[in-house]
Amino acid sequence: MERKDFYFDLPQELIAQDPLEDRSGSRLLVLNKHTGKTEHKIFKNIVDYLRPGDCLVINNTKVIPARLMGEKEGTGAVIEVLLLKRRENDIWETLVKPGKKARPGARISFGNGKLVGEVLDVVEEGNRLIQFHYEGIFEEILDELGQMPLPPYITHKLQDKNRYQTVYAKHEGSAAAPTAGLHFTMELLEQIQAMGVTIASVTLHVGLGTFRPVKEENILEHHMHSEYYCIEPEEAEKINRAKANGGRIICVGTTSCRTIESAALPDGTVPAGSGWTEIFIYPGYQFKALDCLITNFHLPESTLIMLVSALAGRENVLNAYQEAVQERYRFFSFGDAMFITDNEIL
Repeated sequence: MERKDFYFDLPQELIAQDPLEDRSGSRLLVLNKHTGKTEHKIFKNIVDYLRPGDCLVINNTKVIPARLMGEKEGTGAVIEVLLLKRRENDIWETLVKPGKKARPGARISFGNGKLVGEVLDVVEEGNRLIQFHYEGIFEEILDELGQMPLPPYITHKLQDKNRYQTVYAKHEGSAAAPTAGLHFTMELLEQIQAMGVTIASVTLHVGLGTFRPVKEENILEHHMHSEYYCIEPEEAEKINRAKANGGRIICVGTTSCRTIESAALPDGTVPAGSGWTEIFIYPGYQFKALDCLITNFHLPESTLIMLVSALAGRENVLNAYQEAVQERYRFFSFGDAMFITDNEIL
């Protein structure tokens, strides 16, 4: 299976630069995963496709303001540091630009010395291990000095930090938002619960490896970065009870999908637990727990379009994407949504 099999042509102007004022006012393309038939709706219409007894699985990770702009001590050179993964205490794996100015031993000052990072080592793919020194509480300093790590295709400045967080974000640790969840409001979630749909929360701290382009022609040679996940016992129980009673497991976003598929047993049961996952889902994969998926529109040739193709079939997905381009849907993080489902579409 080759990378180019997942290419589609996307006009630059369809990349959403700003979030909509109304989170649930995005457009929704509904795709039947078996037939490839589609419908065009508004996101809040998602309730028309949910059934009592279903279980909606959301990722309650919280994005940290992980982008820091600093100066190299001694030269004053401007250096950008992106926090990727906390290794231990105050040591983080980071992405540094320009890397050549951040060799081991270099010290980078942020906020006039309020936070100082010391480069310890160069690790996989040129990432830097940095130890941070500060007085006070790291999270508070980061909140003051850091910026939201918006993807590079978003060039507009984000006016409100909270618009790159889901309304149910709880556990800090992500370098990127689980963007399918951005469409939900608290009112919509309450409406869904009132219908008899269970909402289960899992945590997967999204690393930038999720969005790393596939460079190998043969996609099987692509290596996923590891990401931390956690499923609490009461949340696992909600998922398993819904499945046992004949309800559908509907994941909100590829991150929730990868969390439960990483943990699931061959019979589809999802045990509680935590760990690191490098799961790579592409066509041919047999889903164990997930039935349906709410997701955004993804980059051409990305691991994410490969995942949705595993669920709905590559041709169905690429046809739906072509339709979305023709209908001028908004793409990527702040864009419109897609519901890959088994609901009958006439």
